[in-house]
Amino acid sequence: MSKTFRTFMFLLVALSLVLAACGAPAEEAPAAEAATEAPAAEAAATEAPAEVDPMAMYAPDAVTGDIITAGSSTVFPVTERMAELFQQEGFTGNVTVDSIGSGGGYERFCVAGETDIANASRGIKDEEVAACQSIGREPIEFRVGTDALSVVVSSENDFLTGLTVEQLGQIFSGEITTWDQVDASYPAETIQVYSPGADSGTFDYFVEETMEDFGGAEALLAREGAQFSEDHNVLVQGVVGSPYAIGYFGYAYYVENASTLKALAIEGVEPTQDAVDAGTYPLARPLFIYSTAEIMQEKPQVAAFIYFYLTNLEDNIVDVGYFPAPAADFEAAMSAWETAVGK
Repeated sequence: MSKTFRTFMFLLVALSLVLAACGAPAEEAPAAEAATEAPAAEAAATEAPAEVDPMAMYAPDAVTGDIITAGSSTVFPVTERMAELFQQEGFTGNVTVDSIGSGGGYERFCVAGETDIANASRGIKDEEVAACQSIGREPIEFRVGTDALSVVVSSENDFLTGLTVEQLGQIFSGEITTWDQVDASYPAETIQVYSPGADSGTFDYFVEETMEDFGGAEALLAREGAQFSEDHNVLVQGVVGSPYAIGYFGYAYYVENASTLKALAIEGVEPTQDAVDAGTYPLARPLFIYSTAEIMQEKPQVAAFIYFYLTNLEDNIVDVGYFPAPAADFEAAMSAWETAVGK
């Protein structure tokens, strides 16, 4: 091999090494790019999934089917308002709200077993609980507000502003039958009495609070000339029709007809928010709805309606004409709902 040829081969090999060295960075570039992209890919992989609202399944537009409620004429305006709002928020099913009195509501809920919710202006009695249990229903109580049961006369009555609890017992039992027997300065006119019927929780409550010493329910039902109705609007019209009439019903019905009715002070205390909060108004009482865990679990629309009902009370209870339940009772109602649906 000649010296010239060896020199040529040496230069060729050297040139190849130089070219290889110059080209190496270009070949490594993709690896560098991959290295810079890795953290971004890892970050995307570790991002937390979007949170799911656990209450979304109870939204008005997430459920459908029928809801049947019945009971107290006093609670009726609240439940009716909630049913209307529930449908406005997207519920496409039917909500039936029947005003038949607390006793009638318990009958349909605990005996017939045909309603999903019982509306009541008095707590459920032991015998009604037993009736519910006999058909496999364990009633759950939800406090929804407070009523200042109102004793009213026509706004045309210009002589009466208040009565005592004793005078109420005397009037509604028939022991007193004319207004001048209440006060000699009052007209010698016959007192016209209007009362809810015996199936009404309002009737039960009024009798318990005012007539214990005056013959109780029997005396009121036997009172000569007394007019009874489970429809509080009928009672309103009866009282409005005469300056010598007197009646009683839920505060909401007084508020709705305040231009034609006058609410009387009882024991010198008028039915107001302050008096209810202070516990000084003698005829303040709790309002309830009842259902069962089984109903709420089998019918998600009922669970959704009760949840909607409870969580919208603050914005509507006063507007309807009642007063909020104490905070502890509201919290107990929400806790009962959560337990019933397994939350």
